Amino acid sequence: MSNNAMVSSVENDRVLVLERVFNAPRDLVFQMFKEAEHLKRWWGPKGWEIPVCIIDFRPGGVWHYCMKCVDENQGHFFGMESWGKGIYEEIVEPETIIYTDYFSDADGTINEAMPSTLIKIEFHEQDGKTKLVNRSEYASAEALQTVMDMGMLQGITETWDRLSELLESIK
Repeated sequence: MSNNAMVSSVENDRVLVLERVFNAPRDLVFQMFKEAEHLKRWWGPKGWEIPVCIIDFRPGGVWHYCMKCVDENQGHFFGMESWGKGIYEEIVEPETIIYTDYFSDADGTINEAMPSTLIKIEFHEQDGKTKLVNRSEYASAEALQTVMDMGMLQGITETWDRLSELLESIK
């Protein structure tokens, strides 16, 4: 697996597994996920910014954020805001982050009409690099298909590309 190759697979019709190797030490990659000032620099697809990012990084803590499209070339997405809320369930630093991810509004109210995701991110040390394994579990195959139809896989690919670029610039 090269530095820029993301591998994806689906297990049991409702678990999306993504893997990618980042050319940076595990502690640094983990830090990119736990601090708002870092997440604001890479989270979201190209052309999107994070104007709001509030993190209480502990089990039971909440991560509330807004992604906003700032790229006029993205047509009807330009100016659009997408709010999310994560509730951390387990954190083993620098190995694992488990949280449930929800669509929300600006006040943090969960959008029950949209699928939630149980996410487990594992950070594996690999000769000075980090293999990231992201398991996103949905309630049903239909829920997974809903987010896939929204372009989630492309969005994650672009997000992880941005993370890789940031890591290369600061390591």
